[in-house]
Amino acid sequence: MNNVILMGKLTADPELRQTQSGISSCRFTIAVNRKFKNQNGEYDADFITCVAWRQTAEFVSRYFSKGSMICVSGSLRTGSYTDRNHSDVTHYTTVVFVDGVEFTGEKKQQGTTSRYQRPQQQRPPQQNAQPAPPTTHDYSNLSEFEKILSDGDVPF
Repeated sequence: MNNVILMGKLTADPELRQTQSGISSCRFTIAVNRKFKNQNGEYDADFITCVAWRQTAEFVSRYFSKGSMICVSGSLRTGSYTDRNHSDVTHYTTVVFVDGVEFTGEKKQQGTTSRYQRPQQQRPPQQNAQPAPPTTHDYSNLSEFEKILSDGDVPF
């Protein structure tokens, strides 16, 4: 199984391009902090190249910019190529092919404006709308629950 989930910050603005046939692609790099601190008490980071295609590419280029936190899921792809100047040198690459991205819940800081804002979705008006359920639960009234006397009475 080849699954990757990464969370980090974009090191630069994503680069949106299109192939000759009109398919969008977006290349970006994220800095992912390592789990443990180094000898200086700081976290080292890995810089990971990611590539997204089609709608995902357009989404990333529209809503994320340099410094944005992003959560990426996808798969690893490895490759290699020969150096142009030295035919005896082979370079190896590892890239995350992105299947999906998510916002991490990071709030924009006060006094600053973000480059992109997520559009609010318009919902059609509901007829006979019912009030939303309360957000807190009152567990003092347990009359809705059935008392179970033994394991033999469990319905599953």
